[in-house]
Amino acid sequence: METELKQLIIDALALEDLSVDDIDSHAPLFNEGLGLDSIDALELGLAIRKKYGVKIEAEKEDVVRIFSSVASLATYIQSVRG
Repeated sequence: METELKQLIIDALALEDLSVDDIDSHAPLFNEGLGLDSIDALELGLAIRKKYGVKIEAEKEDVVRIFSSVASLATYIQSVRG
C-alpha cells in the first residue's frame, strides 16, 4: 500500500524527478520533508478519493496527522476501507 501511495503522489503531483525509492514512508510530506503545500494536499486528496474511494475531509481534526507521512496515509486508508 505504501509503495502504491508513493507512486500516486508522484503521478498526481507530477514529481517526475522523484522515484518511489526517494520517498521515505515515515518522512513528513509537508514542509521540511517532501515539501508539499496546501494545493498539493488538495490534489492528493482528490487522487486518493478517485483511486481508493476514500474521502479525507479537510475539516477532520486529525487531517494533519493523516497527511503527516505516507505511512499514516496508508494506515488511514486501510482503516477506512476495512
